[in-house]
Amino acid sequence: MTLTIALVNLKPGVGKSTSAVFLGQALYEAGDNPLVVDADKGRSTQRWEELAGGFHFPVISKATRTLHTDIPDLMENRGSLIVDVPQVEDHAGIARSALRICSTWVLPIAPSIIEVDRMFADGTLVEFLDNTQELRTDTGQAPADVVVLLNRTNTARMTKGGPDADVRQLFRDKGFVVLDTQIPHNDDRYRQSGGQRVRAIGTPYERVIRELKQRQAG
Repeated sequence: MTLTIALVNLKPGVGKSTSAVFLGQALYEAGDNPLVVDADKGRSTQRWEELAGGFHFPVISKATRTLHTDIPDLMENRGSLIVDVPQVEDHAGIARSALRICSTWVLPIAPSIIEVDRMFADGTLVEFLDNTQELRTDTGQAPADVVVLLNRTNTARMTKGGPDADVRQLFRDKGFVVLDTQIPHNDDRYRQSGGQRVRAIGTPYERVIRELKQRQAG
């Protein structure tokens, strides 16, 4: 089952690149032969791959507004796709092109009321997502599956109370689907592991892939 995942948010620093690397590894370990595209001009995902001496899957840098036409040619013999999308507030054209080629849009976010507020304060992100969905349907594509991934959380499992649960409910109140899987705050294993190869077996990222595949299967 082919997954095409865009990691997207309004602002930088929300864990898109970290998610791209670990989800790519999780797909590789599941036998899906993924391609990871770093569409951010900062090239943090590709730089991580260079510092690590290579991953088990290719990472290519392609920060263009023609991703939706360029990527199909790059997908030969590849089973799945992950795109590290640049922040929408500064690179809406590139982000829109990435979302046109991906059928699953994952919004990583830390469980902080401030983070949620800055994400939705002026309506830019919601309008962008809605407009891109309309563009997909206007061109004959099915609407993308849009989900929120809570990361840097207090625990690896859903809680009934506390900031993780509060933010989860906030997103649900706004009409968003929040993945059951969440990524705990673990700097030495996730955010500060740049320059190293990674493993996804036994991590929440492995569960994220399973959950996304289950959603895609219906």
